[in-house]
Amino acid sequence: MKLFIVILAVALGGCASKPQPPSWQPNARGALDGFTDAWLQGDTPAADAEFARARRETASTGRFDRVAQAELVRCAVRVAALEADCPGFAAIAADATPAQRAYAAYLGGRWQGLDASLLPEQHRPVLGGGPLAAVADPLARLVAAGALLQAGRITPADIGVAVDTASEQGWRRPLLAWLGVQEQRAQAAGDAAAVARIRKRIALASEE
Repeated sequence: MKLFIVILAVALGGCASKPQPPSWQPNARGALDGFTDAWLQGDTPAADAEFARARRETASTGRFDRVAQAELVRCAVRVAALEADCPGFAAIAADATPAQRAYAAYLGGRWQGLDASLLPEQHRPVLGGGPLAAVADPLARLVAAGALLQAGRITPADIGVAVDTASEQGWRRPLLAWLGVQEQRAQAAGDAAAVARIRKRIALASEE
């Protein structure tokens, strides 16, 4: 019994000595996760509410870099669904870190002279011409596809990868956006059969 008490005391002492993260961190992380899920599913009101909460939590620190990071998450998730405007980040870009500004440039397709070492690791090979399909994380893969489109470097194979990725994850908003790109390209190529197939998929994915 004495041994058990000693072990318990040591364990509790260890727990007590481990500092807990400030509440804004898990709150902001949870809100950003909620925003991401809602946005990818196409629930704009829920996504806006979750992001507003994330913005409040990060702004409570009074640090521009933390707010900028939240804004970049929003930018990246929007780019995955081919909505590339990022006014929230643009408003505080001057106070962001060099790495944050580099990532924003990457998302916006402004790749000329961009230092790959400043980007998140999984996006560096894409900047260097690496295959989109090699990006392991599904969301990062879609973000990279959106950045490739913005940079004018997207290929038909990349578009297919983006469609398949969104489809496999059940992410309605990016799936519809990328199917729309496929439809436009099929129309431009005069491929009526492909246009018909893609429109059937769009109709199915649009069902509530």
